[in-house]
Amino acid sequence: MFPTLLIVDDEPGILQTLGGLLQDEGFDIRTAPNGFEALKSIEEDVPDLVLLDIWMPGMDGIDTLREILRMEPHLPVIMITGHGTIDTAVTATKSGAFDFIEKPLSIDKVLITIHNALNFRRLEEENRYLKKKNLDRHAITGNSKPVQQLRLQIFQAAPSHASVLILGENGTGKELVARSIHQLSERSEEALICINCAAFSPDRVETELFGQEKENADTPRYKGCVEMAHRGSLFLDQVADLPLAAQGHLLRFLEDGHFHRIGGSREIQVDVRIIAATNRDLQQEIRLGHFREDLYYRLAVLPIQVPPLRERTQDIPDLAALFLEEAAIRGKLSPKNLSPEALDWLIRHDWPGNVRELKNLMERLAISTDAPRITPAILKSQGFGLPVRPDPMAARDYKTALDLFSRMYVRKQLAIHDQDPEKAALACGLDLKTFSSLMEE
Repeated sequence: MFPTLLIVDDEPGILQTLGGLLQDEGFDIRTAPNGFEALKSIEEDVPDLVLLDIWMPGMDGIDTLREILRMEPHLPVIMITGHGTIDTAVTATKSGAFDFIEKPLSIDKVLITIHNALNFRRLEEENRYLKKKNLDRHAITGNSKPVQQLRLQIFQAAPSHASVLILGENGTGKELVARSIHQLSERSEEALICINCAAFSPDRVETELFGQEKENADTPRYKGCVEMAHRGSLFLDQVADLPLAAQGHLLRFLEDGHFHRIGGSREIQVDVRIIAATNRDLQQEIRLGHFREDLYYRLAVLPIQVPPLRERTQDIPDLAALFLEEAAIRGKLSPKNLSPEALDWLIRHDWPGNVRELKNLMERLAISTDAPRITPAILKSQGFGLPVRPDPMAARDYKTALDLFSRMYVRKQLAIHDQDPEKAALACGLDLKTFSSLMEE
């Protein structure tokens, strides 16, 4: 199928000559003598591209361009301009025209510009398709009541420009919630910039957020995440780990949308939506003096609580099947499924590492197991057994109770932090040596 071009010009000679040449090049040509007829033609059948003259009686090219883009925002429009109207053509380009070409028309220049515009449109369509697929991939899986409520909160929050605070344990899918909010919002065509606030030292995190001016000729200017997220969204993961100085800087930015790079004095204004997330109790952090109360209220305009997996066990069969299938496709492995007895084991587990722990287990089973059906025996061979929940309160003496609690606590922290002792120790407020000794015990 040949691309359809609509040529809009009040000169019959241009319509006939240009239309004939482009038809010879394999395009399907439609013409319109003025802006009004062009809009009627687009309303009836949208072309692939419009060639639009700037100077026309009645509705001129600029007004016609604005109406076309209002009707079809993704339709590429190339402006045709005569000598002495370059300023007007530049204005048209700023108003959304793809490009402009000057009269007298060079067929080579016209063809190059048309092909560039059509290629650009194809790339835009591919990007929109990929973003839709990405949204489907990041959709919150499950039909339990907690997940249905979570989806409702996402749909309600997405159209707003207000800040969102996502709360939930590690591994529950807080980043997936943030991506879903961004992709369902009006900002989905722009970037979602993510930063882990715990990944940088206190003296570096402000630079990562707000950038840095040149210190000397050898030091380039550094653009921060806030600036890169202009017109899009900024996801602040583990926001409770922001040092107090950076919290103050972020609060000032949230108040008026202005900031300055580190080492600079020039005020920069950007339009950014903030989505923050944490697994910590921010009210407790406020009481301890670790988090600013005024910043909390700025971030928590729309709070969203992500439920832990133990509160949505109804979703475990669907999630486990999905993760097994994804792991098999990714690793080009034979498909596998879970026996009813194995599913019962999964449902009865308390999942301290939440969805992430389940995903990691399914990937391990997909890789390390040849059997097409996963049974409790296979789960047990991978170190996964029915949960044994000793009760410290039922211990015969204080030392036994303390040992039981310590064992349970260490195991849970390791599960939450992907079996990484260093991360678990940091989260517990212990040094690595002390935590390692608890592990050995």
